[in-house]
Amino acid sequence: QVQLVESGGGSVQAGGSLRLSCAASGYTFSSNYLGWFRQTPGKEREGVAVIYTRTGDTYYADSVKGRFTISRDNAKNTLYLQMNSLKPEDTAMYYCAARSAFGRISRALGHYNYNYWGQGTLVTVSS
Repeated sequence: QVQLVESGGGSVQAGGSLRLSCAASGYTFSSNYLGWFRQTPGKEREGVAVIYTRTGDTYYADSVKGRFTISRDNAKNTLYLQMNSLKPEDTAMYYCAARSAFGRISRALGHYNYNYWGQGTLVTVSS
């Protein structure tokens, strides 16, 4: 049974930093897509950052490029999202997600490509 558990969310002032972690159990990090998504009330879940662990390729939403960095530690089965220069518009519930099917996909940031999800961790950025 796959379980993804996020941590590291919290409240921070604009310009600050946070690092989110996602600990996985029942799932190995090799050869697949893992990512971070976020959602605010009334809006569709948005892909923030994804990594294809087979090649190390990373994908970022335009709104976070240059500020967020996704990484993983295979030995610890943990995914990270380093968030710097945070803005109030980054406020959201952040979810870790993993894909079970193998092979390349065309839209790595599409939430519909992922079938394992964590419970979310809240990030609040104040101005």
